[in-house]
Amino acid sequence: MTPKRKQQKNKSWVQLASNFVAQWPEVLEGIELTNMPIHYLKNIDIKLKNHITIHVDVEGCLKKFNRKQTANMVKTYINKHYTNIKNVELGFNVKKLKSDMQGKTKAVLSKTFK
Repeated sequence: MTPKRKQQKNKSWVQLASNFVAQWPEVLEGIELTNMPIHYLKNIDIKLKNHITIHVDVEGCLKKFNRKQTANMVKTYINKHYTNIKNVELGFNVKKLKSDMQGKTKAVLSKTFK
């Protein structure tokens, strides 16, 4: 069994549930969530302590606004309600993420194995 690694404090504006952090420390190691490309998200649900959920349709916002404006809007919601946030759930556009990763992987492999 490998020894447990100490987890660095996350200085980003996203706060994960404590049980997730405790169960999956190796998943979070080295990940800076402030760098998550907004165009890979479908939606974001910000659940507040008073049982209100703020649902952000990221795909819909990206049709009206550019990526930076959409990311700033999400950041504003989180900063405004930071002290009342219970958790944040992210819905990913897995098809887009998968196709981009396959394309980038194929490009790297074709350069490596000419």
